[in-house]
Amino acid sequence: MIIVLAISSLISYGFYNFQSNSNKEIVSISSFLLLALTLVFTTSIKFDLPRTATNIKTTSVLFFVISIICNLIFSLISFSIPIYIIVNGIILMVYILILYSINREKQ
Repeated sequence: MIIVLAISSLISYGFYNFQSNSNKEIVSISSFLLLALTLVFTTSIKFDLPRTATNIKTTSVLFFVISIICNLIFSLISFSIPIYIIVNGIILMVYILILYSINREKQ
């Protein structure tokens, strides 16, 4: 889990340095939270059922890639903070909803 947090913090630091406008802090903090959450479910958390574990890990990798692409796009364009928070919030809520649904099925 320490390696996951280190990787997430390094990627977030890269987004912080790559950002050209005044929203550096928002981008680095929110990207760290989203990336760390997806990587923790990908590598650090174990599940009892193998099918559930496979589905959650696959979903987590998919949302990790989506969050990196989304943050790269936001790093290249000028944006307002509410738009950024809404987009990342929707990504996070959809991710949590899918994880909850997969875990609830108990397959």
